[in-house]
Amino acid sequence: MTVQIYYETMYILRPDIAEDEVTNHIDKYNKLLEKLGGTILDSQSRGKRRLAYQIAKHREGIYVQLSHQGDGQHIFKIEKAMRLSDDVIRYLTVKQEGALPAPRSSNKGSNQTEKEKNETIDSTSKSESKAVETSDKKTLTSAASTPEVKETVKP
Repeated sequence: MTVQIYYETMYILRPDIAEDEVTNHIDKYNKLLEKLGGTILDSQSRGKRRLAYQIAKHREGIYVQLSHQGDGQHIFKIEKAMRLSDDVIRYLTVKQEGALPAPRSSNKGSNQTEKEKNETIDSTSKSESKAVETSDKKTLTSAASTPEVKETVKP
């Protein structure tokens, strides 16, 4: 069994960028990576999130994760392009070993249906837990209504 080596680059874009500009940046870095000889395994936008600390006076950022394969020479060039961009406020590339990541669809429609499924599951589990809770209350009240008989033994 051979160990697969790939790279993950996570970069953070400014939070005030429009949605279409975010997709333009993602496409730009994906095309640059392919031009430099790399192979894109997975590319996904993780959305806007709060940063742990301020970066360039920004409290939030748009996270993008890019998994790719290559000879390692392409990393310097793609990081240089990110460093020169005013829209990228932070980036990091990590070498990974192991199974290659499975590509995920980044369609918003599929994310919406996935959210709806999760909400449906949550609502059914909440209703089930309420039913269990009410049956527990009934058992507690019936147990409380029966008087306990205590015998005291005098020596």
